[in-house]
Amino acid sequence: MDKQKPLFAQLLPLATALFAVGTDGFIIAGLLPQIAADLQVGLAAAGQLVTGFALAFAVSAPVLGALTSGLDRRKALLLALAVFTVGNIATALGPDYLTVLLARVLTAVGAGLIGAAAFSAAAAIAPPERRGRALAVVMGGLTLAIAFGLPAGTLIGGADWRLTLWAVAGLGVLAALGVARSLPPIALPADRLRARLAPLREPWVFGLLAVTTLTLAGTHVLYTYISPALAGATGGSATALTVVLLAWGVGNMVGNTVAGRLADRYPPRHVVTGGLAAAAVLLALSPLAVDDLVVAVVWAVGWGVCVSLPVVPQQSRFVERAPSASALLLGLNNSAIYLGVALGGAAGGLLQEQLTPARLGLVAAAVTGVGLLVNLGAARKP
Repeated sequence: MDKQKPLFAQLLPLATALFAVGTDGFIIAGLLPQIAADLQVGLAAAGQLVTGFALAFAVSAPVLGALTSGLDRRKALLLALAVFTVGNIATALGPDYLTVLLARVLTAVGAGLIGAAAFSAAAAIAPPERRGRALAVVMGGLTLAIAFGLPAGTLIGGADWRLTLWAVAGLGVLAALGVARSLPPIALPADRLRARLAPLREPWVFGLLAVTTLTLAGTHVLYTYISPALAGATGGSATALTVVLLAWGVGNMVGNTVAGRLADRYPPRHVVTGGLAAAAVLLALSPLAVDDLVVAVVWAVGWGVCVSLPVVPQQSRFVERAPSASALLLGLNNSAIYLGVALGGAAGGLLQEQLTPARLGLVAAAVTGVGLLVNLGAARKP
């Protein structure tokens, strides 16, 4: 670790990079009407910008994580941030739909590598007894984006959606300057590529990835359709909905911070188990919480805390069990996160013909419960 800089100063640009990735990855969904009108395409076609980004992210993150795992983490991050920033600038300047779609794919390639490189860098520079807290600081950038970046980006984009992409590109430049200034050169264990890929033959890897996917899928079965689900509590008020979403985001930030400390103090698998169990209970109670605004706000904070508890310990489990393959495995874990988001949203959409949005929480609880069972099974493996 660089003796001249405290750990937090080295982690801050990594958190900034994740804040940019989080804001960029989810903000387009809130800007689809403006984008569709500007590019003269239908809303469904504009929605493919979100799908294209998610697919490119999911495919590229583990591949680039493996190919660049022997590269110094600072260089890998600077490369990733350059691609990410150029992609956002190209999106902001895109004159037509095809150009913007290709620019979103390029941006996703940079974003996928940022996640793998940032988390593996944080795990490498932190002493083992502080690894969970270090990962939580970096993950805090993503949770901060969910809590505050998305509402702010949507507000900026209300005037001109391209301004939001310029703002995200600026965040990429800011993160790159921080990495160049504060992060020391970081080399991961120098195993051959074949050795770094060896964990992919182990069943436990796919068990843990399934836990991550189910955790995020359970969340987004309901969260993707939280606006109609909360109609009884908000009365259709955008301001009231924003209050509930901010409460959920604040809960995420609290849970993320607590998770880092718990993962340093207790076996990470126990923290994941507790978070999933509590999240399943709160999701099962959601039909009772969506008709009153005060109850909904309190419930949203609790749900945000519980659903964020498993994320950092999951990362710690990969780093602990296969340090030399951490870049590859953390890239796969990031892909599992986005896969869970996509699957949860798709399932929630399909189920709305059978269930009211307010009852999607019951399905979300069931999916989270399956994730809990998978986690308990994976925890029994040596």
